[in-house]
Amino acid sequence: MKTDITRIDNQGNGFSSALEETKRAAAYAELNPKNAIQLRMLTHEMLCLARSITGEMKADFWIEREDGRFDLHMTTETEMDAEKRALLIRSASSQKNEAAKGFLGRLRDSVEQALATPVDHSQEAIPNDVWADIPSQPVGDPDWDGYERSVLRSLADNVKVGIRGGKVEITVSKTFEA
Repeated sequence: MKTDITRIDNQGNGFSSALEETKRAAAYAELNPKNAIQLRMLTHEMLCLARSITGEMKADFWIEREDGRFDLHMTTETEMDAEKRALLIRSASSQKNEAAKGFLGRLRDSVEQALATPVDHSQEAIPNDVWADIPSQPVGDPDWDGYERSVLRSLADNVKVGIRGGKVEITVSKTFEA
């Protein structure tokens, strides 16, 4: 089964439609209430993660289901820079670019990594008088990668991220027992 494709943008258009489509897919699969909520939460966090990392977003979202396995798919295009690329790849369970398959895929990925523009944070410099108020040690858990990423990692069976040029494909997989 494959749901309808929902178009989502960064103004929030389509976001509630994607959640409704998820709710319909859960009802069609006769998921129990707990699993239905988990599926909606996965959808919500996946879309929020993509929007928070990529910024401008015009994405397509759909769900594919086979037996008890749900694959939530999202594709979007973005102006890729080195920082976005690293954040997206770190979101994947394997921490690898799924689009880099085979020799030519890995070669293309290496070239795209080398050509990714570094982000210039010089305009965001912290004034010297503020540095005195900032602790020298990180506050909190330095391995914490953000709320959306931690929810996806804890609830999903697998998170795949594929990047080719400016096109990003995210697939979140979860299997529910009958």
